[in-house]
Amino acid sequence: MSLTSRLIVAVASLSLIATFFLPVWFIFLLAPQYPEGLTMNIWLNKITGQVDIINGLNHYIGMKHISADMFPEFNFLVYIVGFFILFGLVVAASGKRKLLFAYLLLTVAGGAAALYDFYQWGYNYGHHLDPKAAIQVPGLYYQPPLIGHKRLLNFDAYSYPDIGGWIVIGVGVVFFLVWFFEWYKHSKKRFALPTIRRKQMHAVAAIFIFLFASCSIGPQKVNFGTDVCADCNMAIIEPQYVTEIVSKKGKVFKFDDAHCMMHFIVNGKIQTKDIAKTIFVDFSNQEQFIDSPTAILITSSELKSPMNGNTIAFADRKAAEKKAAEIGGEIKSWNALLETAIKK
Repeated sequence: MSLTSRLIVAVASLSLIATFFLPVWFIFLLAPQYPEGLTMNIWLNKITGQVDIINGLNHYIGMKHISADMFPEFNFLVYIVGFFILFGLVVAASGKRKLLFAYLLLTVAGGAAALYDFYQWGYNYGHHLDPKAAIQVPGLYYQPPLIGHKRLLNFDAYSYPDIGGWIVIGVGVVFFLVWFFEWYKHSKKRFALPTIRRKQMHAVAAIFIFLFASCSIGPQKVNFGTDVCADCNMAIIEPQYVTEIVSKKGKVFKFDDAHCMMHFIVNGKIQTKDIAKTIFVDFSNQEQFIDSPTAILITSSELKSPMNGNTIAFADRKAAEKKAAEIGGEIKSWNALLETAIKK
């Protein structure tokens, strides 16, 4: 490998030291009685956050008491990360692409093993309940999501990498890009690759694409009649009026009406700096979401939405203009709608 590539590998390896001082994963719980949410941060060797409150709530449904003792992985995770730091430095010192490829394979294997281990913990934690629990719902289990969102009774549970976890993912990406660059640079026949190299490249690329696609944040499908509005706590039943907020941490807040989403923001239940996206359902295709900056909104008293926001959205301007003419509606932008709500 070139000197530049070796330096990048060395710096990326050393950056893993940060995971000793930062949480690598977080679980966030949101419910009407806890509008600010409850957070549990998982580190390499401990758990922090509002664990005591979560344990108090979980006790009523028969879930075990969460503590560091129930995670034997805490006894050796720091050594595994230490191994990857040292191995990365060996790769940088040797400059051998084969060692770099071996590092990538170990990273993928380690990541898959960690996710499987986390899934197994979640399964056991959510399925093995105390038969004497105060609240029992036959056939209902409380396994937290591996990655993403899941509804557990009246709680929305979110599970994503924390700062340390994103550092680990970033290091993996850097190593892959360096390997790919070096492989490409040294390949004499770029369009007639040896079969084994081509298979290696495709395998690693496919794995990384899968891992990062699974961690992306975005809107979520609404379970109508089950999901409730994050603002008014009413069950969401009318798809044409659905709106959502996606926070920068990947938390999704669902609303049964544009009015509720505006009320949620105006009343400071989420800070604007924490919002990644505000989203509307396309009235013409209610399986499709539209980001608010590109959504064409129509307000009309003829619409009769659940909380009298009386607003629908379109991705296509011609369709919006046609609908507005039919119902005597007024075309507005999201910013204009929100500004009006703030002034009130």
